[in-house]
Amino acid sequence: MSLIANINKAFDHRIRLGIMSILMVNEYADFNMLKELLDVTDGNLASHLKALEKVEYIKIEKQFIGRKPNTKYSTTPLGKKEFENHIKALERIINKT
Repeated sequence: MSLIANINKAFDHRIRLGIMSILMVNEYADFNMLKELLDVTDGNLASHLKALEKVEYIKIEKQFIGRKPNTKYSTTPLGKKEFENHIKALERIINKT
């Protein structure tokens, strides 16, 4: 098996890696929390969230708090599994060098 066989292209970008890292250790995170922690623009964050949603690694829950819209993000079981496999693959690479 290739050393990079389980590296997941969906997590290639640092923002997507950051989103998944945050969601793996939190039950959920809202848009503003992710934006603040990752220090990115609205549009940049939205495009990376959409990419992760498209491959079904995260799920989105929209609600209203008072009159304000609030969007929460969490990992799906598939997303958790794929991210764990990605991290294990990175660890294998680190341990081989």
